[in-house]
Amino acid sequence: MQEKKILLGVTGSIAAYKSAFLVRLLVKAGAEVKVIMTPAARDFISPLTLSTLSRNPVLSNLFDEQSWANHVMLGRWANLMVIAPLSCNTLAKMANGLCDNLLLATYLSATCPVLVAPAMDEDMWLHASTKSNLDKLASFGTRIVPVEKGDLASGLNGEGRMAEPDQIIQYITTNFFLTGPLQGKKAIVTAGPTYEPIDPVRFIGNHSSGKMGLAIANELHYRGAEVTLVMGPSTLELSKNGISVIRVNTADEMYKACNEVFQEMDIAVMAAAVADYSPETTADEKIKKKAEKLTVELVKTKDILKSLGEKKKPGQVLIGFALETNNEEAFALEKLKKKNADMIVLNSLSHANAGFGHDTNKITIFGKKGEKFIFETKSKKEVARDIVDKIIQLHYA
Repeated sequence: MQEKKILLGVTGSIAAYKSAFLVRLLVKAGAEVKVIMTPAARDFISPLTLSTLSRNPVLSNLFDEQSWANHVMLGRWANLMVIAPLSCNTLAKMANGLCDNLLLATYLSATCPVLVAPAMDEDMWLHASTKSNLDKLASFGTRIVPVEKGDLASGLNGEGRMAEPDQIIQYITTNFFLTGPLQGKKAIVTAGPTYEPIDPVRFIGNHSSGKMGLAIANELHYRGAEVTLVMGPSTLELSKNGISVIRVNTADEMYKACNEVFQEMDIAVMAAAVADYSPETTADEKIKKKAEKLTVELVKTKDILKSLGEKKKPGQVLIGFALETNNEEAFALEKLKKKNADMIVLNSLSHANAGFGHDTNKITIFGKKGEKFIFETKSKKEVARDIVDKIIQLHYA
């Protein structure tokens, strides 16, 4: 955001306190920031605070001699107009073209892209009129940062919280100013486990949370790629940041989803913990506990990584994962060769705080030309960064 011009609108919401942090992060990122406040916003945060952090005077009064004509100039000055928080009241006015304060006059005059971060209580957020107004804004080309779920000013817990400032910064960077090294590339990432049903209530699965695959998908998206995430059963909440998500349950569903789109992809990262075996038959009804023993016949599932390796075209980059407990390097290198992959990421369950369920991981990356890169235990977000760095270094540098 170096030297970008950001016009920040602040409306009357308890979330206005977050605007101070947002201004600070924008300035720290190198942007020039000017702030417009609605009259109601002044009851929630001091103009002095925002002017000090932005290093520019804060504008608010439509009829002040110093600002009457500024709405035209400001709308043309900015590279991006951000309204955060966006109250329910200002949302309704924007959707219907009302213009009774400086912020609204500037919005209607803006020639730059506009981004809004709504903030309101859950009942207001879920009201049909709010949805209708948001749909109107979207039809005008306005981008909307998804709200979060959590504690609200009313004391309730639910949807409607304004996104955190760092998430808004990431949204701005990704959707407006990102020209990353993977710009124009398409990537598919698999994540999470697969569940192979025994009967309507039981399944064969594993402890994969999907955290590693999700982190890789986010990192690829941050570097400019258009990402499709194929996610197995997982309790993770997926942010609506532009990543296309395909939800699956079984290994066969994941196989079909990957093979349907692989031909149009430049990069494929198979990070999911796919079941190696699936019950040969699935009972239509819950199996009752009658006999002392129950035998379930298992058959091999389709090998997703191998199937993609067999149809891989020149220029496509295929990355597999190996989770091993013994002879780790030998098995990883064998998988790299047999599956016709370009990189294998080795996870080891022998290291503390690595593998399923943890927020950290320890990996070794093997390249097709004999490269070997060993990394220390890091957060999965940092591990994802290391993996994408190596994809770029080995294939796009």
